[in-house]
Amino acid sequence: MSVSRRQLLMGAVASAPLFALTACGSGGGRDGAGGGGGGLSAWALTGGPEKVFRSTFARWNKDNPDHKFKVQYFANDAYKQKIRTSVGSGNGPTLIYSWAGGTLKDYVASKDVVDITDKIPTLTKRALPAVLDVGKVDGKVYAVPINNSQPVLFYYNKKLFKQAGVEVPKTFGDLLAAVKTFKSKGILPIALAGQSQWPELMWIEYLVDRMGGPEPFKKAFEQKKGAWSDPAFKKAFGKLKELIDAGAFGDKFGSVVADNNADAALVYTDKAAMLLQGSWVYTTFTNDAAKWFKAGNLGWFDFPSIEGGTGDKSNVYGNPSNYFSVSSKASKEDQDRAAKFLDKYNLSDSACQELIDMGLVPAVQNIEGKLAASKDKDFLQYTYDQTKNAKSFQLSWDQALSDKQAQTILTKLSAFFLGKASADDFISAMNGTIK
Repeated sequence: MSVSRRQLLMGAVASAPLFALTACGSGGGRDGAGGGGGGLSAWALTGGPEKVFRSTFARWNKDNPDHKFKVQYFANDAYKQKIRTSVGSGNGPTLIYSWAGGTLKDYVASKDVVDITDKIPTLTKRALPAVLDVGKVDGKVYAVPINNSQPVLFYYNKKLFKQAGVEVPKTFGDLLAAVKTFKSKGILPIALAGQSQWPELMWIEYLVDRMGGPEPFKKAFEQKKGAWSDPAFKKAFGKLKELIDAGAFGDKFGSVVADNNADAALVYTDKAAMLLQGSWVYTTFTNDAAKWFKAGNLGWFDFPSIEGGTGDKSNVYGNPSNYFSVSSKASKEDQDRAAKFLDKYNLSDSACQELIDMGLVPAVQNIEGKLAASKDKDFLQYTYDQTKNAKSFQLSWDQALSDKQAQTILTKLSAFFLGKASADDFISAMNGTIK
């Protein structure tokens, strides 16, 4: 089965295992598992490979028969609607699932979750540092990674590269030259699902980072006045316009949809040479284009550096992981038990092996041996190294910021790609969202 980003964010592939907690039922809204001192609890998203976390929580429950976790399952939208209200009223679960980012920041400001920095010594040593950092606020750990990392990377059609005599781009200049070469040969240089809007975000995220490092967006995330006026944003838009004007994405990208994997299809049908997408797209190539893939036509590479830019080439964008926090409304005893679960049972060796068997890369250290034994070892090792070696792994902007800010970003950026808005329009609009 091919996997979309929406499925990952909804829990259908990567997120759901975290909530597949116990054998206490599988319907939405059952069991009354709240976190206000009434025993250990967690809420789950429906769908996906639930066996990973079913087995993880089953081990806990077997070892701790007097302190079992209870779980409720919700569809993604229902969960998002219920969790904020429930957490704010003190009726949320003991373990609070989130994508970190702005939501976690709000939880910390409202004192809805507790600092667990000193309660997770094992996981602190085990988790990948760049991924663990996403769960920190003001240097303290309030959320921990609980599944796989999902970095954004370039996929490329080796056959088309060979035919055109193009080498893998190392710099933005190389990328622009490759675009012009492919265009001159009647090949779409880069597939882009513009109708979905969020794939366009990957471009400006990486360009800003390669131009100015993680600091410009960090200021925006911290809601500092005028943060979007940092020169890195304007310069990044300039680079993006160079690509658009060079015909990098063709003139039909606005009708291409990501959720049906139409962008990846352009690559494996030999119509497009490159695609900037998340690691979740890999299974689209292996499953939907098995013959093409087995012929060795798929390659991948990091987003290129920008000449004159100050961002580190190891920096990565995407979804570092999904996260669990411990509710401040749970009893002190249950807070300690929940922290123990996160430290000792979460992302255990057996759980990591199950994730790897599913073609997913757990956000932990020292799993090279397990990856080497996988049938997808080359790609899994690449994405693992990409995450492990990242000096910064930034959560996608639309997940890091509030829903309102995310929608403004997507709308204004889409208008820029279509030539209906300028960089200044985008910057002004985003500065206007900071109160």
